[in-house]
Amino acid sequence: MPPRGFRVAAAAAVPVLLLALQGVAVWRGFEGPLTSLARDYVGTPKSMTVPWAGLVLALVGISARRRVIAFGAAVVIDLAFAGVRLLMGGPFTVGNGPVLVLTGLVLVAWLRWTGGDRRNALHAAALGALLVLATKVGDVWLHITVDLRPRVLDQYVMLADHALGDPAWVMGRVLETLGPIPDAVLHWVYIELPAAAIVVAVWQLRSVVASGRWPDHYLVRTFLVLGLVGPLAYILFPVVGPMFAYGVDGNGFQLGNFWPNVVPPLDRAPESMDFDSFSPRNCMPSMHTAWALALFLHTRRNADGSLAPTWLRWGGMFWLLCTLAATLGFGYHYGVDLVAGAVLCLTVESALREPRRGWGWFRIRLVAGGALVLVTLLLGYRYLAVHMADYPVVAGSVVSALLAAMAAAFHATWFARHRADPPAGPEVATLPADSADAVTATADPFETRAVVPDGITGEADPVRPRVR
Repeated sequence: MPPRGFRVAAAAAVPVLLLALQGVAVWRGFEGPLTSLARDYVGTPKSMTVPWAGLVLALVGISARRRVIAFGAAVVIDLAFAGVRLLMGGPFTVGNGPVLVLTGLVLVAWLRWTGGDRRNALHAAALGALLVLATKVGDVWLHITVDLRPRVLDQYVMLADHALGDPAWVMGRVLETLGPIPDAVLHWVYIELPAAAIVVAVWQLRSVVASGRWPDHYLVRTFLVLGLVGPLAYILFPVVGPMFAYGVDGNGFQLGNFWPNVVPPLDRAPESMDFDSFSPRNCMPSMHTAWALALFLHTRRNADGSLAPTWLRWGGMFWLLCTLAATLGFGYHYGVDLVAGAVLCLTVESALREPRRGWGWFRIRLVAGGALVLVTLLLGYRYLAVHMADYPVVAGSVVSALLAAMAAAFHATWFARHRADPPAGPEVATLPADSADAVTATADPFETRAVVPDGITGEADPVRPRVR
């Protein structure tokens, strides 16, 4: 299918998906995506961050003057809605303005603009809208995981996690010791991951309007694909997390109030267990880990391969480390969830990164290998959990080695070649400078170099050799 046909099909699939999920939500008695979207337009938005993140992402596709107008209109509308809500005794929240302005931007670009202005505006607005809609779909999917999987596998994951030294319990006790300030910082970082992603995405797309070219790959693509692929595993491997299965937040379904002070005794006869009807089964794999790692990877280098600014690289590192600490320290995930999430991220990023290089063996082995490692981990957590708990050193070493091997292969393929010094070229012999017809001769006069247009700068870029 040609690219245009693919885009048309994808655009048509979005409303079909939203209608289908809305029907499921009405049938099962929870809020659907269209209902939630209607609240963003004229009611109380569910999220304050996501609508603004979507608008900011959309603004990268229009000129500076139009950005100021659109942003100002969103602020005024948001303040008006928030004021009316407060006068009526409702909560203080924002989010109506950016959704309305984003919709207006799409209509104006579609109906009135032409050429590159229209194309860039619609492209960026589509990304912003997809970000907003993805959160609506994600909320419905979490409800579906509860309906489809009433029983959870936390007992198996707890045993498997013993091979890593029960890191969730360790980090939980560390946060209790550190006090309220680190706790508050980590909560903020964990919740505001979309905002950090938008900062990185805006940096990557900052030259779209000036150059008229979009990068071959950027963070938003990875985020959306991860959000599409990762949650499918929730159905295959339903887990609620230690703070629910082993803590007071289990609402009577927990195995005991162990979290986070006491590591529960190892039960060598694990089984799936019934759990409540509202806690999402969204632990395996850890999508926060996958998204935070993707953000980290995209803060390392610019689109042309040069080092990203120091503030961006340090920011990506900060967000990754804080997200990992939060997922464990708050009891949202087990350590083995984080390993699975990291492998998923590296696999998806390998499938999307540098599309100009094609699908050679260098990419196939990474994607297929990552998928194999992920399946191996999930099967091990489920069917070898008792053995992993009985032989923690061996099992923990194997799990760590699988992740390390995937990370090393990823780095060798996508990053190491940028660090290497450029290869020494053939010796060059020149005629004396006073010769009017001075020419350059190479040691191999028949050597040729193929070049391809650079998708970002428009300059010639040597074809990169495959990493063997």
